Amino acid sequence: QVQLRESGGGLLQAGGSLRLSCAASGGTFSSFSMGWFRQPPGKEREFVAAISRNGGTGYLDSVKGRFTISRDNAKNTVTLQMNSLKPEDTAVYYCAARASYNSNFYSVIPAEYNYWGQGTQVTVSS
Repeated sequence: QVQLRESGGGLLQAGGSLRLSCAASGGTFSSFSMGWFRQPPGKEREFVAAISRNGGTGYLDSVKGRFTISRDNAKNTVTLQMNSLKPEDTAVYYCAARASYNSNFYSVIPAEYNYWGQGTQVTVSS
Protein backbone atom coordinates (compact mmCIF):
# COMPACT_ATOMS: atom_id res chain seq x y z
CA GLN A 1 0.00 0.00 0.00
CA VAL A 2 1.42 3.33 -1.07
CA GLN A 3 1.25 6.16 1.42
CA LEU A 4 1.70 9.81 0.50
CA ARG A 5 2.32 12.62 2.94
CA GLU A 6 2.33 16.28 1.97
CA SER A 7 4.09 19.05 3.82
CA GLY A 8 4.94 22.70 3.33
CA GLY A 9 1.57 24.42 3.27
CA GLY A 10 0.91 27.64 5.11
CA LEU A 11 -0.45 31.17 5.20
CA LEU A 12 1.27 33.90 3.26
CA GLN A 13 0.70 37.13 1.39
CA ALA A 14 0.19 37.46 -2.33
CA GLY A 15 3.43 37.46 -4.27
CA GLY A 16 5.14 35.07 -1.92
CA SER A 17 6.50 31.56 -2.48
CA LEU A 18 5.93 28.15 -0.98
CA ARG A 19 7.44 24.77 -1.61
CA LEU A 20 5.20 21.75 -1.14
CA SER A 21 6.73 18.33 -0.70
CA CYS A 22 5.20 14.88 -0.93
CA ALA A 23 6.97 11.87 0.54
CA ALA A 24 5.96 8.44 -0.74
CA SER A 25 6.38 5.12 1.02
CA GLY A 26 5.26 1.54 0.54
CA GLY A 27 5.74 1.26 -3.21
CA THR A 28 8.18 1.59 -6.08
CA PHE A 29 8.14 5.34 -6.51
CA SER A 30 9.76 5.31 -9.94
CA SER A 31 6.85 3.27 -11.31
CA PHE A 32 4.35 6.05 -10.62
CA SER A 33 3.50 9.21 -12.42
CA MET A 34 2.77 11.90 -9.84
CA GLY A 35 0.34 14.76 -9.68
CA TRP A 36 -0.61 17.75 -7.60
CA PHE A 37 -4.25 18.72 -7.34
CA ARG A 38 -6.05 21.36 -5.33
CA GLN A 39 -9.51 21.97 -3.98
CA PRO A 40 -10.46 25.60 -3.42
CA PRO A 41 -13.18 26.33 -0.85
CA GLY A 42 -16.58 25.30 -2.19
CA LYS A 43 -15.18 24.03 -5.48
CA GLU A 44 -14.27 20.75 -7.14
CA ARG A 45 -10.80 19.28 -6.99
CA GLU A 46 -8.71 20.43 -9.94
CA PHE A 47 -5.49 19.47 -11.64
CA VAL A 48 -2.48 21.68 -10.92
CA ALA A 49 0.62 19.88 -12.19
CA ALA A 50 1.87 16.41 -13.04
CA ILE A 51 5.11 14.67 -13.84
CA SER A 52 5.61 11.45 -15.72
CA ARG A 53 8.00 8.68 -14.77
CA ASN A 54 10.66 10.07 -17.10
CA GLY A 55 10.22 13.68 -15.99
CA GLY A 56 7.77 15.08 -18.51
CA THR A 57 5.59 17.77 -16.95
CA GLY A 58 2.23 19.41 -17.44
CA TYR A 59 0.52 22.35 -15.75
CA LEU A 60 -2.80 24.06 -15.30
CA ASP A 61 -2.72 27.12 -17.55
CA SER A 62 -3.18 29.54 -14.68
CA VAL A 63 -0.04 28.29 -12.89
CA LYS A 64 2.29 28.00 -15.89
CA GLY A 65 5.41 30.05 -15.33
CA ARG A 66 4.72 30.29 -11.59
CA PHE A 67 4.69 26.67 -10.41
CA THR A 68 7.28 23.97 -11.01
CA ILE A 69 6.85 20.27 -10.31
CA SER A 70 9.86 18.01 -9.87
CA ARG A 71 10.62 14.54 -8.58
CA ASP A 72 13.52 12.81 -6.88
CA ASN A 73 13.27 9.07 -7.35
CA ALA A 74 16.20 8.45 -5.01
CA LYS A 75 14.35 10.20 -2.17
CA ASN A 76 10.83 9.09 -3.15
CA THR A 77 9.64 12.68 -3.20
CA VAL A 78 7.79 15.03 -5.50
CA THR A 79 7.79 18.76 -4.93
CA LEU A 80 5.76 21.70 -6.12
CA GLN A 81 7.57 25.02 -6.08
CA MET A 82 4.99 27.80 -6.09
CA ASN A 83 6.06 31.36 -6.82
CA SER A 84 4.16 34.61 -7.26
CA LEU A 85 1.23 33.19 -5.35
CA LYS A 86 -2.17 34.76 -5.76
CA PRO A 87 -5.28 34.71 -3.53
CA GLU A 88 -6.96 32.46 -6.10
CA ASP A 89 -4.30 29.82 -5.39
CA THR A 90 -5.85 29.34 -1.95
CA ALA A 91 -6.85 25.69 -1.61
CA VAL A 92 -6.08 22.37 -0.02
CA TYR A 93 -3.30 20.86 -2.11
CA TYR A 94 -3.13 17.10 -2.62
CA CYS A 95 -0.38 14.86 -3.87
CA ALA A 96 -1.41 11.83 -5.92
CA ALA A 97 0.26 8.79 -7.47
CA ARG A 98 -0.75 6.80 -10.53
CA ALA A 99 0.75 3.46 -11.49
CA SER A 100 1.97 4.03 -15.05
CA TYR A 101 3.39 1.48 -17.47
CA ASN A 102 4.03 4.25 -19.99
CA SER A 103 7.01 6.25 -18.75
CA ASN A 104 5.99 9.27 -20.84
CA PHE A 105 2.43 9.51 -19.57
CA TYR A 106 0.77 11.57 -16.89
CA SER A 107 -2.91 12.20 -16.26
CA VAL A 108 -4.80 15.39 -15.43
CA ILE A 109 -7.89 13.45 -14.25
CA PRO A 110 -8.19 12.92 -10.51
CA ALA A 111 -10.15 9.66 -10.87
CA GLU A 112 -7.22 8.07 -12.70
CA TYR A 113 -4.92 8.35 -9.69
CA ASN A 114 -4.59 5.37 -7.39
CA TYR A 115 -3.26 6.95 -4.20
CA TRP A 116 -3.74 10.27 -2.45
CA GLY A 117 -2.22 12.17 0.41
CA GLN A 118 -4.23 13.83 3.14
CA GLY A 119 -3.72 17.33 1.77
CA THR A 120 -2.04 20.49 2.97
CA GLN A 121 -3.66 23.91 3.25
CA VAL A 122 -2.30 26.86 1.31
CA THR A 123 -3.84 30.23 2.08
CA VAL A 124 -2.80 33.35 0.16
CA SER A 125 -4.00 36.69 1.45
CA SER A 126 -4.31 39.80 -0.66
